[in-house]
Amino acid sequence: MSRKPWDVAFAAEPEEVGALRRILRLRLGLWGLHDVVDSAQLCVSELVANVINHVGRGTPSTLAVSMSGTHLRIEVRDPDTRALPTLLDAGAEAESGRGVALVDAVADRWGVQLLADQKVTWCELATGLTTPSGHREDPRVTRAEALLGLYGEAKAPPAARGSRLNAVAAEEAAIEVIADILYWFRAHGRDADDALDRAQMHFEAESGLATSG
Repeated sequence: MSRKPWDVAFAAEPEEVGALRRILRLRLGLWGLHDVVDSAQLCVSELVANVINHVGRGTPSTLAVSMSGTHLRIEVRDPDTRALPTLLDAGAEAESGRGVALVDAVADRWGVQLLADQKVTWCELATGLTTPSGHREDPRVTRAEALLGLYGEAKAPPAARGSRLNAVAAEEAAIEVIADILYWFRAHGRDADDALDRAQMHFEAESGLATSG
């Protein structure tokens, strides 16, 4: 699975937090990292709130997400190199100073990097992956890969049979599987579009891609 780094620019305003959380949930769902969505959203909320509260509302900022080995790396960048996040021993009743403590409690590690023109506050979350481009064990993924392997075998020349599909070949095989199943629905007098819609709803419900929080 390719997990290419991505970033999005935003103005540090309270109303932007919800939008960033939704974008993050969608992206992590597409990456298959459903188990870290809640922790990642919490970290984004607190890192952005830190910019709003200590740098200033409206500050031009950037959220950047990438893989760091098998960890998910979240960065919030802002132009103020003086206001540094600090881990405070904030009590349960404190109204401020708890954001960094929450990040510290949730993330495996976090820190601040000072550049010439910006500050990068980052944290990393364990994903449970064994390789940066791999996926966690999931019987649905295993079944799909077995099916794609059969399709790949059917199309491959004899000399290439038995070899593992590369990413491009697997994607083409997946498209052919979906198309053949839709043909099957049509051949049996069923509504192929309805089946596709139902499958999409089922996928979103199980993978947590439905819009929320």
